[in-house]
Amino acid sequence: MEAAQNIIWLLVLIGVMILVHELGHYWAARFFNVRIEVFSFGFGPRLFGFRKGETDFRFSAILFGGYVKMAGEQPGDESVDDPRAFLAKPRWQRLIIAFAGPAMNIVLAVGLLTGLFMVKYPKPPDPSQEGMIGYVTPNSPAAKAGIREGDRIVTLDGKHNPTWEDIVIREVASAGRELNVRISRQGNEFWTVVKPVLDERTGVGSAGWHAQGQVEVADVSRNMPAEKAGLKVGDILLKVDGKPLRSIQRLHEMINSAGGRPVVIEYLRQGQEHTVTIQPVKGQDPPGTAPRWMIGVLPQPHMVMTQLAFPDALRESISQNLKSATLIYQFLRGMLEQRLSPKSLEGPIGIAKLSGDAAREGATAFIGLMAVVSLNLAVFNLLPIPILDGGVILMLLVEMLMRRDLSLRVKEAVFKLGFAFLMAVMAFVLYNDITKMLPG
Repeated sequence: MEAAQNIIWLLVLIGVMILVHELGHYWAARFFNVRIEVFSFGFGPRLFGFRKGETDFRFSAILFGGYVKMAGEQPGDESVDDPRAFLAKPRWQRLIIAFAGPAMNIVLAVGLLTGLFMVKYPKPPDPSQEGMIGYVTPNSPAAKAGIREGDRIVTLDGKHNPTWEDIVIREVASAGRELNVRISRQGNEFWTVVKPVLDERTGVGSAGWHAQGQVEVADVSRNMPAEKAGLKVGDILLKVDGKPLRSIQRLHEMINSAGGRPVVIEYLRQGQEHTVTIQPVKGQDPPGTAPRWMIGVLPQPHMVMTQLAFPDALRESISQNLKSATLIYQFLRGMLEQRLSPKSLEGPIGIAKLSGDAAREGATAFIGLMAVVSLNLAVFNLLPIPILDGGVILMLLVEMLMRRDLSLRVKEAVFKLGFAFLMAVMAFVLYNDITKMLPG
């Protein structure tokens, strides 16, 4: 049942992405008076649709994708001599048509986050805690650099007073690369160097430092000790066995180090403090990891929800999308330099699971995921890979510099190379998705 829901929500997610992306190409082509023969959801044989004017709007058999077919789009097409054919238009017009698809996905990502932030914008309850370290993993790069719990990151790789969002972005993209860090400790400051290592499970960089802040219950597992003891989503965990709790990692450590004995947890609910005793059980989370003691809660940093006015929401949306786009390119660079692992990539199966989980969590989560996927689609399509929009743009720029067309043989060879590359990428991400589902 859950798998079927995941597929349905994946189709909804991808359907919106396809519609917006292809509408960008469609509108730009119409603006420059290019004749459009087909607007298709999906690839392969036509299932059903309708004709409006000279365009066949259709649904095709393979719904994972879509395309706009313009007259004379490929050399050798029968309509290539048509003055309304794609190749008959000036190169600068063709470049705009190619760029319009990814551009629409960027607009969608910015628009979705802007609307979301006008309704619900999460921010730390205490801005003064930004950059404060609440936990350092033993023997991690941060620990070896002399960083301790309670330190504050003042400067990270040239970024002064970074937020934890800034810190995490630099950390995950910097496996195998040294980061210059200025630390504040009890009124004194000093410089140190941290070199994040590759986390084999996630495929991204890890320094071993974690944010200080209140810990909130994001989810409670069914039939687990926390649920039986009465903990609920939204509870703020204050102490474990009388010791203050300032990070998610410390919660896991305290419960696991109790060795199976009952733990006393103090928590805050609607302004009232409560105390409960919970008997941990042994399990694996995530699956395939070493067994540990747990109580069955999914913790998250506690954030205060507010609403932003439109100008502030738009500004914050643009800022977050710029950071996300930068992170994507840093990931790609890290993979090319073999510092980061492709394990972090999600394929259709992984995106389907994310879609289903987000939809079950609520509209806010699903809209947030849609914004992320839309931006990722835009960035991916702008890569200079033949067959993608970025490849088309690159060839057009080359032709504009050469002031002549590339030969048909060169274009066909480049197209075949790009197609083979995309098929290899698709095969890999499918394999990657499947291996993540297997135990061990």
